[in-house]
Amino acid sequence: MPTHDSAAPLTIGFDIGGTNTRAGVVDASGTVVDTVSTTTPEDEDGLVHAIVELVEQLRRRHHPVAAVGVAVAGFLDPACEVVRFAPHLPWRDNEPVRDILQEELELPVRLEHDANSAAWGEYRFGAAKDTDTWVLFAIGTGIGATLMHHGEIYRGSFGTAPEFGHLTVVPEGRACSCGKRGCLERYASGTALVDTAVEIAERGGFEGCGLYRRVVDKRASGNSVVAAARNGDALALATMDHFAQWLGQGLSIVCDVLDPELIVLGGGVSQDADLFLDTARTKMEAGVVGSGFRPTPRLETAELGAQAGMIGVADLARDLA
Repeated sequence: MPTHDSAAPLTIGFDIGGTNTRAGVVDASGTVVDTVSTTTPEDEDGLVHAIVELVEQLRRRHHPVAAVGVAVAGFLDPACEVVRFAPHLPWRDNEPVRDILQEELELPVRLEHDANSAAWGEYRFGAAKDTDTWVLFAIGTGIGATLMHHGEIYRGSFGTAPEFGHLTVVPEGRACSCGKRGCLERYASGTALVDTAVEIAERGGFEGCGLYRRVVDKRASGNSVVAAARNGDALALATMDHFAQWLGQGLSIVCDVLDPELIVLGGGVSQDADLFLDTARTKMEAGVVGSGFRPTPRLETAELGAQAGMIGVADLARDLA
């Protein structure tokens, strides 16, 4: 088990997904000291009970926990006290989650959006240390995003900024679950890979590819596209190039609007960034206004991996200890 500074308070960070809920004890240096996990319950009472039980498990292991942070994939109010809507969790109607958990746990609780939590982790302990103005692009099932400026998370007037994944890049394009069409995350996310592979396959010329048969049989997934690309499958490589081009275009829009010093790519898809990073960077730099005479942001991958949100929200909770 990793050692930690016993003089600094320990906190717990929660990463609550639609399938699994993970909790980790995190010290002041950002080290994950211990972890536990469980299946995410489908009802509100069950989820609260699961959070309490995981905290108790960690405390029984003799961790003197001073506060708890919870990273939520959903919309929060600007004060980070109420979960307005979490599409994959049972908190869906302005639930006062922070107060509920504080009462049950008898500990201070900090709520935060999951992308913001990951961004804070990268800012404090990872790829964005000592960076004033930067953006996190968390690429997974969709696209989560965070803007940080001088050590502060920018939330907008109503707590929902920034939604880069729902920039319209293709007017009347692919339908998005948000209700719009042509959103960036419908072309540059893990779930978009299959749709792109289908569209390219329908144009013909890839019938001899292994991925083509999976696409025709409707057995393709984002993971299978990536795996096929690593094996040199031509259809998969064309799909990854399409993904990279759209990602680069989306990033160039962010550069034009915000002019960040750094963009960090996080989320599950970033683990395979070697397949698309160079192409996305080239597309981004070419698309930025004035790219011939102005600096463009550094484009890097996250350093903390899947633990970024847990580490980040535990660190934010430490201010309450």
